[in-house]
Amino acid sequence: MTTPSRTFTEIDRIAEDHLDAVVALSPLEATYLGVAGQDHRIDDLSVEGLRVRRDQSAATLELLSGADPVDDTDRVTVAALRERLGLEVEELDLVLAGRAPVDLNVIASAPQAVRDIFDLMAKDTEAHWETVVARLEAVPTALEQYASALRWGADRGQAPPLRQVRAVAEQCRDQAGTEASSFDALTDEAAGQPAALREHLATALTGAKAAFGDLAAYLEDELATTAPESDACGRELYQLRSRSFLGAVIDLEETYRWGQEELARITAMMEETAERIRPGAGVKEAVAILDEDPAYALEGTDALRDWMQVKADEAVTELADSQFDVPGPVRRIECMIAPSQTGGIYYSGPSEDFSRPGRMWWSVPKGVTRFSTWRELTTVYHEGVPGHHLQIGQTVYRSELLNRWRRLASWTSGHGEGWALYAEWLMADLGYMDDPGMRMGLLDGQSLRAARVVIDIGVHCGFEAPAEVGGGGWTYEKAWEFLNNHVNMDEGFVRFELDRYLGWPGQAPSYKIGERLWLRLRDECRAREGADFDLRAFHRRALDIGGVGLDTLRAAVLEEL
Repeated sequence: MTTPSRTFTEIDRIAEDHLDAVVALSPLEATYLGVAGQDHRIDDLSVEGLRVRRDQSAATLELLSGADPVDDTDRVTVAALRERLGLEVEELDLVLAGRAPVDLNVIASAPQAVRDIFDLMAKDTEAHWETVVARLEAVPTALEQYASALRWGADRGQAPPLRQVRAVAEQCRDQAGTEASSFDALTDEAAGQPAALREHLATALTGAKAAFGDLAAYLEDELATTAPESDACGRELYQLRSRSFLGAVIDLEETYRWGQEELARITAMMEETAERIRPGAGVKEAVAILDEDPAYALEGTDALRDWMQVKADEAVTELADSQFDVPGPVRRIECMIAPSQTGGIYYSGPSEDFSRPGRMWWSVPKGVTRFSTWRELTTVYHEGVPGHHLQIGQTVYRSELLNRWRRLASWTSGHGEGWALYAEWLMADLGYMDDPGMRMGLLDGQSLRAARVVIDIGVHCGFEAPAEVGGGGWTYEKAWEFLNNHVNMDEGFVRFELDRYLGWPGQAPSYKIGERLWLRLRDECRAREGADFDLRAFHRRALDIGGVGLDTLRAAVLEEL
């Protein structure tokens, strides 16, 4: 690690004290961030836990009001803290006032966080496994607290949408089951541990699985009876959620129109690419041809992991020192098959000392053994280099420039996911996606991201549906038809995606809107600097700021804070 070259300031102290308080209040977040010492615990998921988290953010904001920045780095830290923490207070105030529901959705609420955290935990030693067991033993209390919070909200007329309640209940039943539970993977992982520890693990697993069963019963038998049929959160709440995920204020009507225009542009490129794959072929025919082509086929998860690792390493080797400044520790990335088998692909950043490297995870659904590289090369670039791994790893590395909160905890979806989509297009511009199959994979993923801008904003804000699905008000059936028209993926995956948009307002569009704002910033810098503009220098300057909201990023890059 580099020697610190910037004097630690009062603003830095406030930011780092806040991070220390956050990881103490959220052991799940501590594990995700790679901050040691909390791995045996789980957050307080009750309403009181939400209130304590809200008060912590408010207290830090109060401290900031009396502190004076001493340099540009401080000014960015203050802007980022005020934006991130201010939004957190605003959102939690709505929940605590009984004006918004406690989060429950199919992808990023407490049930998924409690299960998925075990994928990220160290399991190399007996001591590590004792920590795993301790956290498993905490699962029943945590889920009881969560159910109490949901009940508290429902009593105030704020139950989550019925579609999410039913879908999460099914996920919980799976985790409680004897066949589908991804908890069973822990038994296999612990096969080499002492018998006494494995017995302790088995008991803890039984308790954790039973707790998921109890939560499923509560969701089905009680919460579902009060949950609203409507999926839409409404425009007022959506605007807040959009700001939270983007770190930027957008014009929702204009963005809704742009999403439809962008989708049409991508569709035209897909049709051109289909013609390259086979003259006269339409998009769906070209996709079928690619799926049957053995040149793009991988059999088994071992082959998938090995292919991911080769492609990720190649990107690091070929881009480092030519297109990007890639610090030494960031040149290592591990590609992993997740034990959980939930179907997601995601990235986990390195620990702050890089003893845990950045990792690209593929949670392969049970029974899936065949994979098509034409679909997935763009994902490797999205999750690895120059995507999340470069972005997050470089930020973690900058200890000489950024305080720990800026390096570890200021990440914003629009910044992070927007950069990752920007990185996919960049790899195409650099010639890595010239193969028509790989280009179709890029475009198919981009079509999904553009379609969900339209669905997400349209459904939740009550805008008129596009003419291709009959106009008028959005319904689930229209949303499904629209998504299915523009995505060439397995039906189960696409159904899950639609449920995700309906239950997590504002998050899915942050990818494509974030990309749009990154491109605008690059174009603005190019226009300002003219012949002096250097793309590699722009990337370094922007990434060195860290994962702040996109309005803060723009102001920092353009020196307007």
